[in-house]
Amino acid sequence: MRVRRGLWSTPAGQAAAREGTGRVAARDGNSTNRKLDLAARAAWLYYIRGRTQDEIAAELNVSRQNAQRLVALATAEGLIKFRMDYPITECVEMAERLRDRFELVFCDIVPGERREETPLAGIAISAAERIESYLSSKAPAVLALGTGRTLRAAVAQVSAMERPQHKIVSLVGNLTRDGRASPYDVAMRLCDKTGAQCYPLPTPVVADDVEERKLLQSQRWYKTVSSLVLQVKASFMGIGEIGWGSPLHVDGFITDQELAGLVSAHAVGEMLGWAFDQNGDLLTTTFNERLTAPPLAVPAKAPTIIMGAGSAKAPAIRAALRGRLANGLITDETTAARILALD
Repeated sequence: MRVRRGLWSTPAGQAAAREGTGRVAARDGNSTNRKLDLAARAAWLYYIRGRTQDEIAAELNVSRQNAQRLVALATAEGLIKFRMDYPITECVEMAERLRDRFELVFCDIVPGERREETPLAGIAISAAERIESYLSSKAPAVLALGTGRTLRAAVAQVSAMERPQHKIVSLVGNLTRDGRASPYDVAMRLCDKTGAQCYPLPTPVVADDVEERKLLQSQRWYKTVSSLVLQVKASFMGIGEIGWGSPLHVDGFITDQELAGLVSAHAVGEMLGWAFDQNGDLLTTTFNERLTAPPLAVPAKAPTIIMGAGSAKAPAIRAALRGRLANGLITDETTAARILALD
């Protein structure tokens, strides 16, 4: 019986088969690589660029189902590695240290932004959450607000709600020396968002003399504000450094001469205009005597939360906490580290 040998049984045929198999394997390998390339692109578009599956499908010229499979393939093949670059542990530890060192009732340290000197957004969100925690109460409450850029940003983050039972009191005058309204007055902004009752303080931050300050404080509306301040559930305020270029001076609330006097008196910071030294002691100067803001409670009784960040503010924040002018703090991790290093 004659057996007919096929081509693949000959040495030449076997060699050709091996070559053909190699080409098929190469094609399969190229196909796999191509699919992984597409999967990586799809995952990048989805996780990094935040694109939807429909947008990914259009950009890669595949169906929506294939776009979904490509993203899943990238995860299955280990092409995606998730890392939360959020130093929450360090923030919590520093918050605990600050609480213990200055006997604070509240402290929140937000992660620093390497690209920004002052991470305003993170501080504003944290402050907004704290403000909302008081506004969420059904029982009527009085909240007191200072002024400033950080506090304005915080109020902007507060969710709209109807809270007509609450009262919002302004702790500082909202007029500059030339009579302009402060763009950083936030009491009315918060009331617009929440329907709360608003009690502003329509005075300059600093009166021309003690007699004018007494006259302003003798008005009926001022006495109403003063009585409400004694009932506050919590106070929120910014904090400023004292120096050339400080907000209190740049925004027109005090004159060059007044600032020079504060610098000469070794003031390092101010809250509601009240100037204090490196130990947190309020200055006994004619400047403080002319302030129209209600006096600060020393030590702070109700939760008195200051917010701010930046290398220039660190000495002022540390002094305010050391002098018990405030018992709450919201800042970023870089500023917190500087405060701890100073003390």
